[in-house]
Amino acid sequence: MKAAATLAAATDAGTERLDEYSIDRLFREARTYTAWQPRPVPQALLRELYELMALGPTSANCLPARIVFVCSAQAKQSLLPLMAEGNREQTRLAPVTAIIAYDLEFHEHLPRLYPQQPEARTWFNATEEQAREAAMRNGSLQGGYFIAAARALGLDCGPMGGFDAQAVRAAFLPPGFEVNFLCNLGYGQRPPRHPRLPRLSFETACRIA
Repeated sequence: MKAAATLAAATDAGTERLDEYSIDRLFREARTYTAWQPRPVPQALLRELYELMALGPTSANCLPARIVFVCSAQAKQSLLPLMAEGNREQTRLAPVTAIIAYDLEFHEHLPRLYPQQPEARTWFNATEEQAREAAMRNGSLQGGYFIAAARALGLDCGPMGGFDAQAVRAAFLPPGFEVNFLCNLGYGQRPPRHPRLPRLSFETACRIA
């Protein structure tokens, strides 16, 4: 009851800043991991991860991201030869490798996902290129939400390029899906192997117009 009352008060007051521990967990102390503890990730946690990710905003709630969680030894053996050599060992050791993909036919779900606008499909499917651009943009947004949600649930992430996208698509995805990136999931070996790399300053990367 106390937690519910606190949430209600925060909602009434508007969006409140997260506590410093939560911000550290999501951003300041979070790292990209390449070494993993031999600790399994329950399937129920993967379901919770997706359900959190899906709450993030996309254009007209279009939700084009699709995920294959590669967990079994057999599936890993199919994936490993498709990885760049430098990514194979970390992928072999990770409890889960998520294939973050997007559906080029995402707009077919809009009558259910965005029912207030019956014509919403036509906003995205006028041309194949228009659909592809929207799927990639919004699917990439969802990929960012995926990493934030995983960290919020106590998981560590190792997002990667460095794979044969066409081969991964053929091996793991149905027709009409494209691969965006891969992300190893689990509990990283601490401390991380390397110090955090530099970031661009606000003055270099940003402009207030």
